[in-house]
Formats: sequence, structure tokens, C-alpha cells
Amino acid sequence: MNFKNQINFLKQLQKNNNKEWMDANRKWYKEVRDDFIVWLDQMNAKLAVVDDEYYDTPGKKGINRINNNLMFHPNRPIYKDHFGAGLDKRPKTGDFYVEIGIERGMFAGGLWRPDPKRLRSIRDAIDYNGEELKEILNKKSFKETFGGLHEDVKLTNAPKGFSNNHPHIDLLRNKTFAVAMEFPTQEIFSDNFEKKLIAVYQEMLPFRRYLNKAVTV
Repeated sequence: MNFKNQINFLKQLQKNNNKEWMDANRKWYKEVRDDFIVWLDQMNAKLAVVDDEYYDTPGKKGINRINNNLMFHPNRPIYKDHFGAGLDKRPKTGDFYVEIGIERGMFAGGLWRPDPKRLRSIRDAIDYNGEELKEILNKKSFKETFGGLHEDVKLTNAPKGFSNNHPHIDLLRNKTFAVAMEFPTQEIFSDNFEKKLIAVYQEMLPFRRYLNKAVTV
């Protein structure tokens, strides 16, 4: 993967964040995108080796659009400042997200503000066996890697059907169940970058499996 070419493209795109520039540089964009897809295919194969329940996700299916969604975020620029993709992308579950941007990159996973039905399923799982999730979140290596659940909107009181005295009320009040680890973009040029990606994937796996089981059972 020619990450240097990818970062150079993103830098120029952010200096010229308009359709005219993109149209004039469409060949360069396709070159970078195709290279990223090939790299994602390689990561897809390597993750399948370490996870016997891995969901095959070719790069073309995993890669995200570079266009921002201006319908919901009209004030954002037309194009993103990063390339992103989801791996282990089983339908209707939380994938393993990889993002590479100009200044930073990120590994993330879980469910960001799931719809009411899936959110209820997660809360029911916590009600039934919240100790398992807490054990995952409190594992030393997990906390060192991710810090904890991603901070997002929380309910002030207990969700409907649960008591404020519930032993896992701190988890039940969450609307997002996701974790993330950021890293400086310079790390993508390290010989150990792919090993780090795999290690983070494995560290996150019990957390993602807990959530995905909750929303699919």
C-alpha cells in the first residue's frame, strides 16, 4: 500500500475541496482508492486467520464513500479528509472500522447510536448479563487500548422499563456503545502497523461479539 500517495492526495483534496478539482483529478483518486481496496483485501484475509467467526468483507464492500453526507451535515466540506472502511462487516451488526486521515488514524468498533430496536436489545443483554460487559470494559489491556466506552449522549434518567437503582444503570443510560483508538498518521509508515491493527482487532473482539450477539439473537 502506497500510504504516502494516499496522504498526499488527501492533503491536496483538502486544499481544493470542490467537485471541479476532484473531476480534474479523478484518475489520481481512483488510483489511491484502488490501492486502498487492495490493502483492505489483504487485511480482510489476515483477520480471517485470527478470527474463526470473521465475516468475509472484500475491500470494495468495506470501503466508505469519500463524499460527506451533506443532507444531514450541510456545513461540512464536500469531501472527507480521510479514507475509511469497515471490516468484519456482517449485516446489521457493528463492524471493525479503520480510518486513515491526514493528521490521525483510528480503529473503532461497536454501535453508534443504534436504532431503538437494537438499542433495546443491547439494554436487555445488559439487564440479563451486564457483568460480562463490565468485565470486558474493565480488562486492563482493553482500558489501556481504548480508555473506555466512547463518550456520547446519555440519558439523564433510567431508560423506560429500567430502574434508576439498576446495578448497571451507568451502562443502560448510554445511547452509543462503541470504542475507538486514535493514532498519529505517521504510524501507518511503521513496519509494525499491520500487526498493530490485528492486535487492536483482537482486543476489541469480545466487546464487539457481546454487542453483536445482543442485536442478532
